[in-house]
Amino acid sequence: MNSIDTTAMSQLDGVTLIDVREDHEYVAGHAPTAVSLPLSVLTERVAEVPRDETVYIICESGGRSAQACQWLEGQGYDVVNVLGGTSAWRAAGLPIATGN
Repeated sequence: MNSIDTTAMSQLDGVTLIDVREDHEYVAGHAPTAVSLPLSVLTERVAEVPRDETVYIICESGGRSAQACQWLEGQGYDVVNVLGGTSAWRAAGLPIATGN
């Protein structure tokens, strides 16, 4: 599984970033460009994940995103796990958005 740290991730422009935390966690604070797609519904909503590009997956600390990446790779997706997740994003002083 490929991975990237939060600082390098923050430098990428125009990539798809999917946040696999639950809705209440996402609303409380997420990377500004992240799209919410909770791990709990990923298998039901997998059609929302682009197949024609590399997709970056983030959670709070890296565990759920690693699970999501493993499953998505098994489905033929090109995915990258964002190491350290949203907690590392916050700790690095990167911008955080709230709400939907």
